[in-house]
Parts: sequence; C-alpha cells; structure tokens
Amino acid sequence: MLDSLFSPKSIAIIGASRSPSKLGYSILYNLIESKYGGAIYPINPGADEILGYKAYPSLGDVPERVDLAVIVVPAKRVMEALNDCANNGVGAVIIISAGFRETGGEGLRLERQMAEIAEKHNMPIVGPNCVGVLDTIVPYNCTFATETMPKRGKMAFMSQSGALCVGILDVCIAQNIGFSRFVSLGNKAHLNELDFLQAWSNDDDSNVILAYLEGIVDGGRFISEARQITKKKPVIAIKSGTTSGGSRAVSSHTGTLAGSERAYEAAFKQAGIIRATSISELLDIGLGFARQPLPRGDRIAIITNAGGLGIMATDALEHKGLKLAALSPDTQERLRAALPEAASVLNPIDVLGDARSDRYKLALEAALADENVDLVLVILTPQVMTDVDNIANFMADAAESQPADSRKPVVACFVGEASLKEAYRIFSERSIPGYPTPERAAVVIKSMVQQAQWAKEPLPQFERFDVDRDKVARIFEKVRAEGRVQIGDAESRDILTAYGIRIPKSKLCTTADEAVAYADEIGYPVVMKIASPDILHKTDVGGVRVGLDSPSEVRDAFDLMVYRAQKYQPNAQIWGCLVQEMMRGGKEVITGMNRDPQFGPLVMFGLGGIYVEVLKDVSFRVAPFDRKEAMAMIQEIRSYGLLRGVRGEPPADLDAVADVLLRLSQLVTDFPEIVEMDINPLMVFEKGRGAVGVDMRLILQS
Repeated sequence: MLDSLFSPKSIAIIGASRSPSKLGYSILYNLIESKYGGAIYPINPGADEILGYKAYPSLGDVPERVDLAVIVVPAKRVMEALNDCANNGVGAVIIISAGFRETGGEGLRLERQMAEIAEKHNMPIVGPNCVGVLDTIVPYNCTFATETMPKRGKMAFMSQSGALCVGILDVCIAQNIGFSRFVSLGNKAHLNELDFLQAWSNDDDSNVILAYLEGIVDGGRFISEARQITKKKPVIAIKSGTTSGGSRAVSSHTGTLAGSERAYEAAFKQAGIIRATSISELLDIGLGFARQPLPRGDRIAIITNAGGLGIMATDALEHKGLKLAALSPDTQERLRAALPEAASVLNPIDVLGDARSDRYKLALEAALADENVDLVLVILTPQVMTDVDNIANFMADAAESQPADSRKPVVACFVGEASLKEAYRIFSERSIPGYPTPERAAVVIKSMVQQAQWAKEPLPQFERFDVDRDKVARIFEKVRAEGRVQIGDAESRDILTAYGIRIPKSKLCTTADEAVAYADEIGYPVVMKIASPDILHKTDVGGVRVGLDSPSEVRDAFDLMVYRAQKYQPNAQIWGCLVQEMMRGGKEVITGMNRDPQFGPLVMFGLGGIYVEVLKDVSFRVAPFDRKEAMAMIQEIRSYGLLRGVRGEPPADLDAVADVLLRLSQLVTDFPEIVEMDINPLMVFEKGRGAVGVDMRLILQS
C-alpha cells in the first residue's frame, strides 16, 4: 500500500518555488540535496526551471506517471491539487499545507473529502499540516525540517507534531544518531499511526518503531493490531496531553480527541507498547533496540572501573525489577586468575580504577561466555590511565564476534563528556548503545527485557461465558421506555446474575411490613438501602443502613430512609427499600467501567468502599482482556498485599475476582450503550469462597 511513499521512482513538488523564503523552494532544495536518484518534477505554472530542474505547469504535463507528489500550496488550492493528483494516477501524496481540521468545521469537512479521494483512487495521503517525510533508505528528503540528512540507521520514527520532528532531527544529526524513515503525521486525514505501524512491522530496514502521539484513531483496533505488531518488533511511544491542560492544548493543536491518560496507560500495556516519558528517553530506548539484540532473560552482569557507579547501577536496575546475574564458579575463577587481587570477581565486576582495555576485554569476554548472564552493562569513567577508545572498540568487537544465534546485548555507560566524544562516535558507528548515567542505561535495559518477555508470550485468548444476554437487553429496553438512563442497585441485581456474578440474598420491599417479613425470612442482621432510580449515591441521603438486628430496627430504618430521601430529593421516584443479607468477613474491593471516547470500555479495579475516590488505589484495562490481564490488574494496586493475606489472614479468592472482571468485561463489550458502571463494594472472601457484588449502579447512553 505504501510502496509509492517509501520506494518512489519519481517525485513531483506541487507548489515548487524559485523564492528561497517559500516552503516550495525549501522542500525542492532538500530533495535535491538528499541525493535522491529518481526523477524530480517541480510543478509551477509560472516557472520554466527551478534549481536546475525543468518546471511543469501541471501534473498533466509531466512525461510520466508520478509515484509521489508533495503538495505545498495555500490551503484554498489544496483540493484542486489533490484532485489533479487523483486524475493523473499519482501513487501517494504528502500534503504540507496547513489550515484544515485545526481551524474548525470547514477544515474537518475538507479532510473527510481528502480521505474519500484517497480511498477512491487508492492514493494514500500523509497530512495535511505536516512537515513531510524523510527516508534514508531510498534516500529522499521531502521535508522543510533540515537540509542535512541524518545518517542511515535502524529506527523508524513518526510524529504528530511537526515541530518535534524538526527538533529531534536536529538533535540526532548533532549526536550522529541514525534513522531509517521519518514521518510527520500531521492531521492524519487519511494515513494514521496504525498504517505506519503495519507498514514498518515488516520493514527489514527498521529494528524499532518510535512514535510521538497526541491522539489515536480507532483505539480498539489500535490495541488489537498493535498487540500483534509488537510481538515482532518493539514500539516505543511518547504520549502528550496527559494532564487536563495538556489535553486541551492537544485538542487545539490538531483537533484530536485526547482520550484519558488512564486509558492510554492501559492501552499501551495491552498492546505491548513501551511508553517513554521524555524525548531523551524515547531516543535512549530506541537506540538500545536499534543497535543490539534482545536479551534472553533478565540476568544482568555489570563491569565497572568505579565501585560507586557499580552500586548506583545495581540500585537503578533493581528499582526497575531486574536482577544481577549470579556469575558461575568458572567465570569467577577465570576473573580471579586474570584480575588484580583487589578486583571484585562477583557482580558487579570491579576491574579497578587503573584498568586498561586488557582488563575490560577479559571481563567482558568472561561475562558474555557465562550461561547465567543475559546482558552485560559496561561502566567506565575516564581516568588518566584509561585507554577509552580502545575499550570502546573492544566492546564492539566482543559484541560482534558472538555467534549469530545466541548474541547477548552489550550496553555502555561511559560517564563523563570531554574525554568520551570519540568513544561515543565509535559506539554510533559500531552499533553499541551508550548512555551517560546508570539510571538512563537501566531504563533501556528494563525496556529490552520487557520486550523480550512480551515477544515470548502468546496472544491473549478471550474467554466467553454462558450468559443471559437477552435478559439484560430487556432490562435496558424497559429503562429506556421509562425515559431513564440510570440503573440503581435494585434493578442491577438481575444484570449481575444474568452475567454469572453472585449477589447477596435480597428483595425490593415496598412497605415496612414487607421489609420486616423478608428480614425475618433470611435472618438478622440485614442491610437496608433506599431503592430509587433517581438516587445513585445512596449514602449522600442517609440511604444505607447496615447491621440491622431486629424487626423494630428494620421498621424504623425503612420509615426514616424513605422520609430522608423524599426530603433530600422531592421529585425522586421512591420504590421502597432493598433488604439484603449482611455479608461478613470479606474484603471490600471495587470494579467498574467508564467508556473512553477513543478506546471504548475502560474497566477499573481497586480497593473498594466509600474512600475509593480519595485513595485512588486502582488499575485499568480496556475491554476485552484475558485472564492474565485480569490478574495483572489485581496485582498492580498498592494494597495487593492485603488481598494476598497479611498477619495470618488467609489470602482472598483472587481467581474469583478475576472471574468477575472477565464477566464485567464481557458485559460492557456486549452492550456498548453502557457508558458508566461500578460494583462497589465487591466483597471478596477467602480463597475458595468466591466474591459477591453487593452494590451496583449503571448509566446508559442518553
């Protein structure tokens, strides 16, 4: 689909200019300077020649079909130029021009027209409102970002921010960091992030995909397809708009619906996307994948000439959940025989401050040969006797000389600057990722280990339970017929049972006498709740009483609750009170769902009760998800230790909780009209005794 974009044999610049101050000049100049080997056609009806190339009045005057056209004309002329491309069989189009979605309704309408033209003529479009596309493989530079091409590398990069493209290119040229392909997404009228993920997943010239995203098109499809792509190739993303202010800025920037931060966090986890927190981290992690193979496991060996940095690296790795390798006795003996007596042959391997390249070479070869080691981190500070450049070259030699089918990654952490410039140049030329601090190296190593583990895991298998979907559909139909969208605890009992979620014994009672009779039947103590479709937060009106021990307490509670509810909300419809058996001995957790505008049903799990909004000890996943993700949700909350059992308490029935999460996931996937719901509390009992949904509320789409 994208051959014309990434392998064009001819490129036309529509809006090419003779004026150096115009974008049409800059893009043509950059294309020529990039040593592009195909045909170049400047399109300008007012020029005969531009920058030594014959100019043409229109695409129709070009002597051959054009593979790639770059449109850089004022916004009001873009649609005319685009139709001209379609009518002349152009293979792909890059629209540089701005003034569309980001300006409001008319601009959005024009972008929809662009997408229609693209689909009708099988002519993919990048943009509009973008910086362009740069490719070091072809090579070509159809951007106004830089006159200097970055070196060829193994990282593919896409960005929704054009200015960020310009900045990152400048940094990477200065630091000799290479790229394979570089795309400014712009407003994504047609091609979006998923199209490039799919294209680059099978690109042998790119080992890793980097992305700066402000919003995602079709979140559910993104998770499903990105999950398969990341099994083959690492994807590193930085997502902006994580605060409310940032989200507003994103919206005004490209007209993108930002989505919730929690949803993106969950979506990236489920899709296997590694999330970077800064531009420097994005590039750091990208270099690790671009230059070295994945590790087989998480056992790290450290080699250092500075004991303090070895300790700092150990701390940084352990904070990331990694562990130091236990070096084999043979490795320790090999090191002991060759290193000075004062050196440490344990891990970290301290070759001492006076170490030269011979010690580093021996230590690195020994560590790479050890079956207990999966990755080696080499730390160096440039002391007077340190032959830094030789050590850098020896590292590259050792990394390259490993058997192709069992290569272990080698990562450098050379701390300093003035004495290390040549070493970092060697790393760049010889594919060793190098970092100036142990903490930055640890982030990269963690990402490499995480990707290796993710790639081995099978794709999720979604469970489908035998449920009574028709019963729930009838309840929703009845609620809507009554002009309501809110469903409280009294009605929600039937929804839970229809989807196999246990509930306490309970009954909606319309009179105090009926409430007493039912309490007598199920046994005391009981719980009583006000039943009203108009009152969802019952505690706000004193609408919940627990531990009612006698008929008189039940009668008094019924009368008082109804009175308070009518006083608090005079127009509320009061059905009576729900009398419920008292659940004892369990732990209170919460689960629920909020429908995210980009990703759909976002399921939550956390510590329950009335303090959930204060404690915010919760985790999220986008439905549907599998049992492994359900268990991960449970284990991610800070209070997970309480559920495992503390101070002699038995562990909670976590399998039952996971079961509830999966059934809830199926419910909200089956019924997209559910926009919000929660079960609070879900009482979880000790292992083997299950979980019970005590209270539930639900809101349908209006």
